[in-house]
Amino acid sequence: MEALDGNAIGGLLIEVFGAEMTTTRGTCVHCGAEMQMAELIVYLPAPGTVARCPTCKDVVMVVVDKRGIKCVDFRGLAMF
Repeated sequence: MEALDGNAIGGLLIEVFGAEMTTTRGTCVHCGAEMQMAELIVYLPAPGTVARCPTCKDVVMVVVDKRGIKCVDFRGLAMF
């Protein structure tokens, strides 16, 4: 599976939040690293979209589509 950067989910983030989010900063709850959404390590061809912290590689975000509804789990990411 090929890793991409967070720019690969720019359209998805607009769909979920209704605004450009790739330059939004967040903090990994696992290691405390601060990064822009564009810096995340993203895996697309899984059953959903998985984004990992570029520092510790822990999962910070998962997005799945369930019957046309985007379900987002951000529990690994603190946004500010």
